[in-house]
Amino acid sequence: MKNKNHLNLSLASYGEVRDLTYDLVVLPWGATEPHNLHLPYLTDAILSHAVAVDAAEKALQQYGVRCMVLPPVTLGSQNPGQRNLKFCIHARYETQKAVLADTVASLHAQGFRKLVLINGHGGNSFKNMIRDLAVDYPDFLIAVSDWFAVLPAKDYFDNPGDHADEMETSAMMHYHPESVDLSAAGSGNYKPFSLPALREKVAWMPRDWSRATEDTGIGNPSLSTAEKGRRFTQAVADKYAELFAQLSRTRFPEDFYETGSQEQ
Repeated sequence: MKNKNHLNLSLASYGEVRDLTYDLVVLPWGATEPHNLHLPYLTDAILSHAVAVDAAEKALQQYGVRCMVLPPVTLGSQNPGQRNLKFCIHARYETQKAVLADTVASLHAQGFRKLVLINGHGGNSFKNMIRDLAVDYPDFLIAVSDWFAVLPAKDYFDNPGDHADEMETSAMMHYHPESVDLSAAGSGNYKPFSLPALREKVAWMPRDWSRATEDTGIGNPSLSTAEKGRRFTQAVADKYAELFAQLSRTRFPEDFYETGSQEQ
């Protein structure tokens, strides 16, 4: 299938894009890890890319803003107890930062100045990387967003969880139903921390996946439907399209702060 709007670098050719002007670049980022027993390893990368492409299409159609969605990065940071699972790949902070830095360097050399990361993996954290890159490229805007947290999942799903749950499964059923075998799914039951302070999020520490869950899922996917996934992902894509339009039409950094100061 051809990339008719030239918004998806996974499908576009240089001949299609070289004479077009792009307002914004979008970089989906996921992971390579088991997703319960019924979803693909690359679910986080697949969904972040799919939502980004939908958002780019909406931005072009609704706002006249042209974005390019890069192929998704599949390198994610994993919890203890995950890396020993077959084909689960743990990417260190330094590895992820190197990939992002090389991407930014390439885009900057090509004249681009605005990049949005669409993250699909809860274990990834980019804030410190972006702060470092802001020192090296002060004229280059980098914004990051977790697509799964843009809107409250409880408004769209009956029993949302944390990983390979009703939300992710529904989204995959919407985009790639051929890749979902709901009959093979585990229950997604999990064991929370025993310490009340950790459950109350007084402090954070990574969960040991081998102790917290038996099927790698956290959250029951049994109520998943493609329609739930469609409603949620399209609502998120609408939000992103608006974000892309606002970022592309605002000079960075001159116009990113309102005039005057707020009273305390």
